[in-house]
Amino acid sequence: MTQIMFKGNPIHTSASLPQSGTQAPDFRVVRADLSPLTLSEFKGKKVILNIFPSLDTPVCAASVRRFNVEAARLNNIVVLCISRDLPFAQKRFCAAEGIENVIVGSEYRDSSFGKAYGVQIVDGALEGLFSRAVVVVDEQGKVLYAEQVPEISAEPNYEKALAAAKSAS
Repeated sequence: MTQIMFKGNPIHTSASLPQSGTQAPDFRVVRADLSPLTLSEFKGKKVILNIFPSLDTPVCAASVRRFNVEAARLNNIVVLCISRDLPFAQKRFCAAEGIENVIVGSEYRDSSFGKAYGVQIVDGALEGLFSRAVVVVDEQGKVLYAEQVPEISAEPNYEKALAAAKSAS
């Protein structure tokens, strides 16, 4: 369990993020078109997992926009934006915002992703949603970088995540 803050109030996640150097847990979430999305399908590429509570909040929307811009400049690096928003809402958001360089994934069918990555919020006003976190995974599925954002209403450290993704494995 990790303590984070939501507008200055303590809340907790179900566990801690996977540590650097460990194998990233595989997962199955749902793409905006309702097809399955797994980490293992990107073996051989680096993956940035942008994890957040909901696209319906300004900071979450900003993180998807920022990673969308950055993803257009990346080679052999995929950005997956994962939340508990329904795929229909994710698709609508991406269409309205012109988001084309990241892949969105929804955990609406089960709760295996949130538990495996330790990001499911277990108490407070956002209980059941995900915390704000970024995990960077190398081509072999090992965690290169993990950031649990301490204040959920703050943006992640984009520069550190991108630097980790661009580093040699």
